This record gives sequence, structure tokens and C-alpha cells, in this order.
Amino acid sequence: MKRSVLLGLFVTASMMASTSFAADKPADLCDANIQTINNAKGQLSSSPELSQRAETSVSKAQALKAQGKIDDCVAETSQTILELRKSTGTNN
Repeated sequence: MKRSVLLGLFVTASMMASTSFAADKPADLCDANIQTINNAKGQLSSSPELSQRAETSVSKAQALKAQGKIDDCVAETSQTILELRKSTGTNN
């Protein structure tokens, strides 16, 4: 009986802790995607069109983040990262 209660308390505590840590994840993902695009810009020097697309996407994503539209920021940056990977032939 004591083990069941302790196990229940442990599971409850871990579930509550995981939701509080996950609360900032979308904003972190937005920042991580922006950083990924900024890092990829150095490899885009041979393609001015892609470089311009990356710059536009970062500007738009930062504006969306400032407006509190984190989901839109993540969507914008994720789409740009996919486009950059397709055009450069990398799957990282």
C-alpha cells in the first residue's frame, strides 16, 4: 500500500513538473530555428535568392515573436529551414 501511494505521488509530481518545463518550449523552438537560419546564411553566399529568403524569414519571425505569435514564428522558421535544406541538399 505504501509503495502504491509513493508511486502515485512520484508520477503526479513528475507530470506536474514536465508541464511547467514544457511551457517555454515553443518560444525556445522559435529562437532555435532563427539561430539555425542565421547559421545557415554563411553557406548561402553562392545563392543570393536563398540568402534573401532566409533574411526575410528571420525578420518576419522576429516580428511575429515580438507580437507574441510564437506558433506562427515556429511555422515560418520551420518552413524556411525545410526550403533551405531542400535547396542545399542537406538533411540535417
